[in-house]
Amino acid sequence: MSKLSLIAGLGVGYVLGARAGHERYEQIKAGAQRIARDPRVQSAADKAAEQARAQADSAAQTVKEKVQESVPGAGGFTQQATP
Repeated sequence: MSKLSLIAGLGVGYVLGARAGHERYEQIKAGAQRIARDPRVQSAADKAAEQARAQADSAAQTVKEKVQESVPGAGGFTQQATP
């Protein structure tokens, strides 16, 4: 009988813990959504995204220039391959 009561106790504890965990998850999710909708957060996210795009464009241009400097014929594929 002790094994049965142990298993039953574990089952009840799991169900109660899962329910409490889900409720807490929903609270955290609602809080995160409320923060994400804040105009100050939106503004900061937009600025960060714009800076990331600018840095990516700059990095791509630098890579392109370095490749063109170091690889002969990489500047626009103007040389024809000979058969």
